[in-house]
Amino acid sequence: MKKTMIVEGMSCNHCVKAVKNALGELEGVSKVDVDLEAKKVEVEGENLADEKLKEAIEDAGYDVVEIK
Repeated sequence: MKKTMIVEGMSCNHCVKAVKNALGELEGVSKVDVDLEAKKVEVEGENLADEKLKEAIEDAGYDVVEIK
């Protein structure tokens, strides 16, 4: 399963690391790719619940605009 999210508030490599760490701690997540310029985060794994992904990113201090 693969999910793509549009995330506002990321501006540097520290932001990328924070998002990757936050999502990487979730059960079922196997891969996280962050495109800083496109404000896009791609997550791969099993049983990826939109609400849990959104919560992890927002807890890290960023805003989820859209999940596809």
